[in-house]
Amino acid sequence: MLVKRLSMMAAAMLLLVNASAQTFSFVPEKKLRLSHATAVSAADRYSADTDYGFDFIASPANLAQQTPFFFSLRVPDGNYRVTLWLGSSRRSANTTVRAESRRLLVENLTTRKGELRKVSFVVNKHSPRINEQRYVRIKERERTKLNWDDRLTIEVNGTAPACAALSIEPDTTATTIFLCGNSTVVDQDYEPWASWGQMVTRWFSDRVCIANFAESGETASTFIQVGRLDKALSMMRPGDYLVAEFGHNDQKQHRPGDGPYYNFATALKTFIDLTRAKGATPLFATPTQRRAFTNGALQETHGEYPEAMRWVAKREGVPVIELHELTRTLFETLGEEGSKRALVHYPAGTFPGQTSEFKDNTHFNPYGAYEVAKCVLTEMLRLNIPLTSELRDFQGFDPAHPDNPDTFQWCDSPFFEALKPDGN
Repeated sequence: MLVKRLSMMAAAMLLLVNASAQTFSFVPEKKLRLSHATAVSAADRYSADTDYGFDFIASPANLAQQTPFFFSLRVPDGNYRVTLWLGSSRRSANTTVRAESRRLLVENLTTRKGELRKVSFVVNKHSPRINEQRYVRIKERERTKLNWDDRLTIEVNGTAPACAALSIEPDTTATTIFLCGNSTVVDQDYEPWASWGQMVTRWFSDRVCIANFAESGETASTFIQVGRLDKALSMMRPGDYLVAEFGHNDQKQHRPGDGPYYNFATALKTFIDLTRAKGATPLFATPTQRRAFTNGALQETHGEYPEAMRWVAKREGVPVIELHELTRTLFETLGEEGSKRALVHYPAGTFPGQTSEFKDNTHFNPYGAYEVAKCVLTEMLRLNIPLTSELRDFQGFDPAHPDNPDTFQWCDSPFFEALKPDGN
């Protein structure tokens, strides 16, 4: 069985490396006129013995009247251009597309009956393998995360989803932004947790790819120690970018040599030097605020760590995304009670299997993550980062005038987790 699986993986790798694209058709849409498309049926399921198919939840019972689904394809590490034909000849539709661990890429796309919309984006797929000898020491809870498995997964969701076909091909042209950080950055797999790293993908064109290597509970130094930075560097090319947001967990380290201007500053310098050695550009992001109100006033909880990051950045000529300041404005604008709407604050029974109240003042829900992602992009515009020329449908954001949480539309993923992410 192992030999069979290895030979199938090798065949899939050879196919994707050499072919221009691998295309899958879900419904017989005549307007597509796709050549060499593989017709997919509800019986096609991804498994250890197959290279593609519906995954994780039940296949749509009727492909012409689709319900949300996951579709996976076994591929080697790298960036992949994904093209979808969204819509249906039989009905109107509203479709949201996410990739891997809930990276938002297409948001609430409405199509009329008979209308097909072709959309493209580039997705980074990575596994723990760095080289023949080394692997990222991922956490036990990450072993089931879609970001670190052997496949590229597309989630088709929405109030009335419709996807006629999907095409995947290797991409070596997109500029990659590597995200490094903690639970406020990581692609969260489960509802109702979310982070800005999985939302910022929504506004970049198909000439930019977001590769998220962040993980809950990490510090700048542990991120390096477990091999996450080395994994990013192994995939990094000249012209790429690296964004590092740390500080939440670093301040809780109290060993000899720890501290904002010692271990933390040294780790940040390591990020800078190794990124520049690859011909890429480092960016820093100061840590997002905690929702820590006292008598209606937001309190500072990060000590000297934001200022230490600014100090290293100024000395080394690194642009700084001021999330610390913008999220302060966001929380203060929403208010002590209103800011709960941006974080994981929900009464018991809000989600299936939720037996106790959620009262988390650090981790964002989808609405909060969406607003913080807009803060990141606004800062990139302020800093005149060249990649902002690839933004779409984004003209800037003022956290003093946030979006109304009542009008924010998010179609929940079927995955729910009661356990809060590591870190605080």
